[in-house]
Amino acid sequence: MPSHTLILEIGIAVGLVAFVGLIANKLKFSVIPFFILIGMVLGQHAPQIGTIDLTFTESKPFIDFMGRLGVLFLLFYLGLEFSVGRLIKSGKSIVTGGTVYVLLNFISGLLIGWMMDLPFKEMMVLCGIMTSSSTAIVAKVLTDLKRTANPETEVIMGMIMFDDLFIAMHISFLSGLILTGSSSFWTVAGTSLLALGFILTFLILGRKLVPAIDKLLQVKSSELFVLVIFALLFITAGFSETIHVAEAIGALMAGLVLADSQYIKKIEAMVLPYKDFFGAMFFFSFGLSIDMLSLGGAVLWASIAAAVTICGNLASGYFAAKFSGMKNKTSFDIGFTLSARGEFSIIMANIGKAGSLLPVIQSFVVVYVLILSIVSPLLTKESRNIWAKLFGKDEIKPKAIKRLSDLESGQTP
Repeated sequence: MPSHTLILEIGIAVGLVAFVGLIANKLKFSVIPFFILIGMVLGQHAPQIGTIDLTFTESKPFIDFMGRLGVLFLLFYLGLEFSVGRLIKSGKSIVTGGTVYVLLNFISGLLIGWMMDLPFKEMMVLCGIMTSSSTAIVAKVLTDLKRTANPETEVIMGMIMFDDLFIAMHISFLSGLILTGSSSFWTVAGTSLLALGFILTFLILGRKLVPAIDKLLQVKSSELFVLVIFALLFITAGFSETIHVAEAIGALMAGLVLADSQYIKKIEAMVLPYKDFFGAMFFFSFGLSIDMLSLGGAVLWASIAAAVTICGNLASGYFAAKFSGMKNKTSFDIGFTLSARGEFSIIMANIGKAGSLLPVIQSFVVVYVLILSIVSPLLTKESRNIWAKLFGKDEIKPKAIKRLSDLESGQTP
């Protein structure tokens, strides 16, 4: 294909992503499965129309790079919004509920991995895939259903934060296990400890540098402001990759450090459009890398895993509601909402791909994410109706009616 069509090809790709996004928005669905699906449909079996190759053969390296940037911006933005202090203040109930949530989902991953007879590395990636809830989908669902002010929403977001903290640790472990290419226990342990040391050192020293960073950000020029932020992001992510720590962890650390900046609101506002654009291209590029004809073998296991995830999350929702002193029916709100899977599951799968693990992981995560990113929001929307059909509606005690004779005698019935 002539190189002069490269920009046009990129434009068509972005246009198609925008088109399916509009359809998803119209149908009030999460955009994530639509972005993946359009990539899969075009992908490796799309036709060529004139000089335009809809398999995006020439532009795919550039699209993949945009997807790679999407991962960095997603984790960087998560770091900006994450706060260990907020997690501690959220209370024992959220920490306890979050622990139960992580344990149930991680054990589910071990169970499914054992049933699929996966090697240890693939099983650890599968555990990460099944434990990582989608912050993006959860936030969108709660907003769309106007439940952000509900008491269970605080519990849900607290458990999401706890899960994100676990995922950061698990990614550092996978970096040592998979990305080093070594099977030696000591090499894996050393790299994992290096990743943990990098995280702790960066958090301790990085936060002491925040005043100096704020001085650099005291510029009226928006151009220089963007350049300083992007330099910090890419240097940190790039450096972490050189020491075999996933670049996503470096991006997360950069966000965590800048979360203490006095310019945090301005940084968030500046990063948000980049996160949305490159995040969309991340899902699209992931879809492009998947051959639809290869998904057949993963459909059954992914469907079973999705059902197990929903059941496990309902159980964790029950414990979270119980520890928080809420009504049992809120367990369905919590469990169904947390069942959404998306960006972080795909990031886990990409780590496996980078380490040349079995391709079944890629096929599994596609079907698994597609099922739960569609089913979870639908179940969340109907959670209260499902509870009412299964357990009946809460009885509303009628208010006592005062008679005139009771009022005259100063008594109530």
